[in-house]
Amino acid sequence: MGMKLLVLGGTRFVGRHTVEAALARGHDVTLFHRGKSGPELFPECEHVLGDRRIGLEALGAQEFDACLDTSGYRPSEVRRSAEFLESRVGRYAFVSTISVHAHPERSGADETAELAPWDPTQGEELNEASYGPLKAACERIVQASFGERALVLRPGLLVGPHDPTDRFSWWVARLASGGPVLAPGPAGARVQWLDARDLGRFTVQLLEDGARGVYTAAGPAEPTTLGELLGSLLNYGGGDGELIWADPGFLLDEGVKPFRDLPLWIPEDGPRGLFSVDPSRALAAGLNPRPLVHTLGDTHRWLGSRGPGQPWQAGISPSRERELLDRWQAQSAHSPFALPSGREL
Repeated sequence: MGMKLLVLGGTRFVGRHTVEAALARGHDVTLFHRGKSGPELFPECEHVLGDRRIGLEALGAQEFDACLDTSGYRPSEVRRSAEFLESRVGRYAFVSTISVHAHPERSGADETAELAPWDPTQGEELNEASYGPLKAACERIVQASFGERALVLRPGLLVGPHDPTDRFSWWVARLASGGPVLAPGPAGARVQWLDARDLGRFTVQLLEDGARGVYTAAGPAEPTTLGELLGSLLNYGGGDGELIWADPGFLLDEGVKPFRDLPLWIPEDGPRGLFSVDPSRALAAGLNPRPLVHTLGDTHRWLGSRGPGQPWQAGISPSRERELLDRWQAQSAHSPFALPSGREL
């Protein structure tokens, strides 16, 4: 028998893919959103327009088997939603992030890892530094309100079609265009990712199974390096691309911003634990990361539908990349770091 599911959000990326998974499984879905992103999506669903920052009163007295919160970023918003829904929903699933960890530099973090503290006196402005602590505070509110009825998903880097961050998509497009490609060393650095559609499917499955508690959602199932990932992207493109691995010290000296100018790059003294979490509990519960080639193909096709001139949200410009490549190749002519592209460092 299908669930009656309330989704807070549901029209962007993770929410969109989760709604698709729920509908495919025959569930009855109601979307509560502002009507600003993808309002034309899911005409078969009930759409209730409203702003969770103000309240959920537009839902009236409706009751649901479960609520999926894909849009909770600030404690005040999540507290308001939890208080309103505590007696109206059977279970509450909150999409959090591995950025809640207090020590993101440590490898192997699982569901028991210490969470980052949030200081309410600092306010709720959302930025790179506050994102993790705010989400951790949101988790605590959900668990305090719903207890055994709470389900928390902590995904790592999410990728695939409709990704608004471009952190993975930029690499797909860049490597498909060929030519010498600036790659941030070392090639042997570990990296993790998960197709957002797999997270959506897994979340629906957990709700169906009556699961509770916290699940760290990351893939692939086997450890993978940045060199292996970018090499796969390059091979998929089938062009004349060549990976030119640059020393991370050189990139930092040149003002290249990790994870923004060159996505998927985290320097050795940075929060490298974000790419080496332990997803064993989720994998045992049924998380099934799809083969990389499927994500690549679908992302590449989706990129073909981007509007002309749409700006990238991550990555560097071709001119900046060319400038950095010239500087690095001139400097590395006598550097022991330089290795043939594609080889492990």
